[in-house]
Amino acid sequence: MTNVFDDPRITAVGLLYEVHAGLSARFAAQLEEHGLSSVEFEVITRLARSPGNQLRMTDLAAQTSLSTSGVTRVVDRMERDGLLTRRACPNDRRSSYAVVTAAGMQRLDETLPGHLRIIEQWFTGQLDPTALAALLDGLRRVRDAVHPGATAGSTDQETADADDCDPA
Repeated sequence: MTNVFDDPRITAVGLLYEVHAGLSARFAAQLEEHGLSSVEFEVITRLARSPGNQLRMTDLAAQTSLSTSGVTRVVDRMERDGLLTRRACPNDRRSSYAVVTAAGMQRLDETLPGHLRIIEQWFTGQLDPTALAALLDGLRRVRDAVHPGATAGSTDQETADADDCDPA
């Protein structure tokens, strides 16, 4: 009799959960040393990787696992800490941008070397270049299927198209 739990689909998701949990624990400890939570690191990294180090708040919500109100709370907290600021849209009062400050970029610069060491030691360093390329391709395909808004506002053209600050 076949055990349903031997199904490779269950194994794949189980391994994904285990890897995520193990990496998340290592990241959280390292980020705490720099006064950042995992969510704050995700927000500041996504902003720093975006054109002009900024995203519309709605795009930031679409790129993260946070709701729009969750993004607002995180940005509020990070703004109080001087890591981010908001920039109002001159053409649409309903829309605003979250922007990384110089202090936020400095905190990110201080945090990244240790973060990259953890990634290399416990993730990418475990794979040869061919395996890593295949994993990245597979992860992007799955990400795009389950989270189609994951790259919202992250290209220069999208930013240029959003210059009118339409919140839709």
